[in-house]
Amino acid sequence: MNTAAEGLGEVRRSGPVLAFVGLGGNVGDSVAMLRSAVHRLMTVPRSRFLGVSRFYRTQAWGQKDQADFVNAVAVVETALPPLTLLDELLGIERDFGRRRAADGSDRWGPRTLDLDILLYGDAAIDLPGLRIPHPRLHERAFALVPLLDLVDDIDIPGHGAARQALSRVERGGIAPIPER
Repeated sequence: MNTAAEGLGEVRRSGPVLAFVGLGGNVGDSVAMLRSAVHRLMTVPRSRFLGVSRFYRTQAWGQKDQADFVNAVAVVETALPPLTLLDELLGIERDFGRRRAADGSDRWGPRTLDLDILLYGDAAIDLPGLRIPHPRLHERAFALVPLLDLVDDIDIPGHGAARQALSRVERGGIAPIPER
């Protein structure tokens, strides 16, 4: 397992890694928004888009008094260091109208688009503003279900098999969205 040195935010690798990116939104036409975001992921520099899971309608998590979310997971092969990839994702969010509160107070509120690095190879990173694997990934069916659409046998560093994690969490309220 690779760990970034405190303050550096870079994982030294000899080549590209697979990065799994969670996508979500619940403001406006979320399906169209996520489709557009997937197209933008195809343009991330030094990265190759490999695929996206099905889209799922999911119940809000954290702050429950809001519209259901649409969630998916995409996978890219990237040569970008993790903080650079995060900057690219945050730029895409901003382009789609996402505004993040500086104090994080809107963490579980409604959003046009949310892009999170769920996994970056087998790296474990704990830096201000970036934790990989994504915190609570192992507790969130709305991320685990689409992740397992893409790869049936994957481990979450520090938590074990994603399939085992999914077997321990409530899966209710997650429904695939039929393709149009």
